[in-house]
Amino acid sequence: MEPLVLYVGTKTYSTWSLRAWLALRHTGAPFSEEVIALYQPGSREALLRRSPSGRVPALRHGDLLLWDSLAICEYVAELFPEARLWPDDRAARALARSVSSEMHSGFTALRNAMSMDLRREIAPIAHDDAAEADVARVTAIWAECRRAHREKGEYLFGHFTIADAMFAPVVTRFRTYAVPLMGAAAEYAEAMWRHPGLAEWVAAAQAEPLPG
Repeated sequence: MEPLVLYVGTKTYSTWSLRAWLALRHTGAPFSEEVIALYQPGSREALLRRSPSGRVPALRHGDLLLWDSLAICEYVAELFPEARLWPDDRAARALARSVSSEMHSGFTALRNAMSMDLRREIAPIAHDDAAEADVARVTAIWAECRRAHREKGEYLFGHFTIADAMFAPVVTRFRTYAVPLMGAAAEYAEAMWRHPGLAEWVAAAQAEPLPG
C-alpha cells in the first residue's frame, strides 16, 4: 500500500485535524503525521503547499489528496473496513452518518463561543442563547445515541465510530469551559476523555511549542 501522510494543524487548536487523526489512528494502520503550525507568519503558505483549500487536515495517499475531515474519515473507513468506523447495522449506520454530518455542518454558535484550546485553564465562560441551544442539541444527540446503544459499549453507537471522532473536539470544549453535563451525556464525555487516541492527542498538544 502507498504510504499515508496526514497533515494536521497545531494540536492545541485544530479541531478538524483531531477528527481525521482519531479515525485514522483507530484503524491501527501506519501513517506519517506532519504538524503545520497555525496562526504564525507563513502559516497560510505552508498550508497551501499541502492542501488546496489552505486548511487542515489533508490526507495524502499516493497520488490522492483529500482535504476535508469527513471525506478523509469516509475514505479511511472504506480503506480499512475491519476497523468498523461505521456501525454494522444499516439503520444505526445511517443515524451515525446523520449526526456526523450535523456536527460537520452545524453548531456555529458553539464553535464561535468555545473554541478548542487544550492549553486553556479550565473555567466557565459567558455565552449567548444560540451557543446554549447548540450545547443542548449536542447533549441531546449524545443522550439519544447512548440510550439506544448503551448495551453495545460506551461510545455513541457502542464501539468507537466516526461519529465519536466528529464529536471529540466538543468533548474537549465542554471540559475546557466547564460546561455542566448530566446523565448519559456526562458518562459519554468521560468515556471519550479516557479514549486512548484522544488522550494521546491532548498530551501532544500540551507538549507542543506555541508562539510567544
